[in-house]
Amino acid sequence: MQKRKFLNGNQIKIIAIAAMTVDHLTWAFFPGLQAVWYVCALHIVGRLTAPIMWFFIAEGCRYTRDPLRYIARLFIFAVVSHFAYDFAFGIPFMPLSTGPFNQTSVMWSLTWAAVLIVVCRSERVPQWAKILCVAAACVVSFPSDWSSIAVMCPFFLYAHRGSFKRQALDIVVWTFVYALVYFIFLDKLYGALQMFTFLTIPILARYNGERGRWKGMKWFFYIYYPAHLVVIGLVRLAVNGDAPIIF
Repeated sequence: MQKRKFLNGNQIKIIAIAAMTVDHLTWAFFPGLQAVWYVCALHIVGRLTAPIMWFFIAEGCRYTRDPLRYIARLFIFAVVSHFAYDFAFGIPFMPLSTGPFNQTSVMWSLTWAAVLIVVCRSERVPQWAKILCVAAACVVSFPSDWSSIAVMCPFFLYAHRGSFKRQALDIVVWTFVYALVYFIFLDKLYGALQMFTFLTIPILARYNGERGRWKGMKWFFYIYYPAHLVVIGLVRLAVNGDAPIIF
């Protein structure tokens, strides 16, 4: 029996925004990697966000009329979001000053994902240059939230557009890679929690391919993402003082 596809892009993005807000507020009120069931449950809700963002970067690259303008907009958004993200979680603005992980927002990786997609679909770019671009994008995006996974998964989601089964497998495989790295180098429990991104798959399976009536959603997200991080930063200062809340 074929699943009903009744969710448009705007509705799925609202789910991502709500899940993201829950996740970030949880970091503010329960800083660090706390092994408490209700804290873990709230972070599991937050796992809905990343795959939706990956998916719609692939969709954005598919439907944009001006790829270069789309990438430029993402770069500006990533720079603004860098300062908002670091303020939110108490991370120094200078990248790599506290280590190689979680130094900037996922928007940095997503921007490079769009660059990679545009470069690799061009017939004018030689194969060696495409391979070099893959390596470069993974290196420069490694310190961001979700690291290089947020480059490679959107890239494969774009490559496998038209086959949701393959796209679902992309989400599972690349999340597993991230979860494994998290499990080995950061925290075993929170590494395992990353795999709950699979809960996004039934949501994306009901995407009907339509944007939705409200055309302002993309601008709403561009504003909401850094704005809500600034609010998170203010909550962090009020609740925890000037201390980092994500480790």
